[in-house]
Amino acid sequence: MSTPVTTVHDAVVGDGTSTRGRSAQRWRRARWPLALLALVVGAGILSALPEPRTSTLTLAPDNPGDLGARAAAQILAREGVDVRYVRRVADVRTLAGPGSTVLVVGDYLLTDEQVDVLDATGADLVLADAGWALGVLSPSLASSGVAPAEAEVRAAACDDPDAVAAGTITAGGGLLATGPGAVVCFPAPGTGTDQGGAYAVTESDGRRIVGLADMAPLTNQHLAEQGNAALVLRALGRHERLVWYIPSLDDTGGGGEQEPSSGQLLPPVVPVLALQLLLVLVVTALWRGRRLGRLVTEQLPVVVRAGETTRGRGRLYRRGRSYGHAAAALRAGTAARSAARLGLPGSAGAPLVIDAIARAAGRRPTDVEALLYGPPPTDDRGLTQLARDLDHLESEVHRT
Repeated sequence: MSTPVTTVHDAVVGDGTSTRGRSAQRWRRARWPLALLALVVGAGILSALPEPRTSTLTLAPDNPGDLGARAAAQILAREGVDVRYVRRVADVRTLAGPGSTVLVVGDYLLTDEQVDVLDATGADLVLADAGWALGVLSPSLASSGVAPAEAEVRAAACDDPDAVAAGTITAGGGLLATGPGAVVCFPAPGTGTDQGGAYAVTESDGRRIVGLADMAPLTNQHLAEQGNAALVLRALGRHERLVWYIPSLDDTGGGGEQEPSSGQLLPPVVPVLALQLLLVLVVTALWRGRRLGRLVTEQLPVVVRAGETTRGRGRLYRRGRSYGHAAAALRAGTAARSAARLGLPGSAGAPLVIDAIARAAGRRPTDVEALLYGPPPTDDRGLTQLARDLDHLESEVHRT
């Protein structure tokens, strides 16, 4: 005799629930905390990954975009030049000195004190997008004050070896020679160097100072054009060390030792962790917050008369200055009652209602249309006048 086999799918426990049901309940209760934990862990892993070594800063040596200068920096590095990219003048003072070159990109963020630090380094200076700082560092050079226009092809038209080696460049703007020993090259087409050029060079206190009126020759977009590469590499590669300095907004010191701020003392991961904690707080508030159920209808304990309801709604309209809503309610009531009086169905369109009311009241259809479907009033006086006109219209219809 065979023994019957009983297959138990879900064991029922004492409280009437099954093992599967209790497991599903636990999963529903724990899935949001687990999802939040997975999100925090994923964000922590992403924050621990190394940051990309590229930027979008104009003329930065790690910017691969059209306005970046990574191509020039990489070529100089392959030629044995030690390129140091800095954003603070204190780092320039530490890294630069006689026998090195400092490239200064723009001078609109520089102060007089920072310019003094650059002058005290004794290094060769190359100022791209040169302005007022060029005249301070070298009395023999000055900016023409004209903003660089669109880059154009310019010939050297001078005897400077670097300019002659380049031949032609694509650049704009102008620099002027204001003292002896200064050489200006690459004037605008049809002009001479006495009216300014895109490149100027002079010797001051045993060091070389070069000015570029335009950033275009250094950019990745224009480096390979004409003789831009030759001019840039010869100007920046004269020494084994090149300090690539782009002033920053928070670089306000004059090169002295600065006390680090509290934000600089914190590890870089602190802002990411703060955002994660904020996210945890928001999700927890949403998870544990009280949820309102669906609306439940119930009988009112008192009977509210229709007149009281109407007056209450009118007070709300008046308090909220909802002239349009009040006018729409008055017009809809007049149209509905007049249509019913004239035997029109409730689905009758506006043109049919207007014609019927106009014939019954002896008015022009355009007047009836303006009264029932015109623009809403904008003040109490207009709303009151509209109510009177609608009352007169409805009384005319009821007299028929």
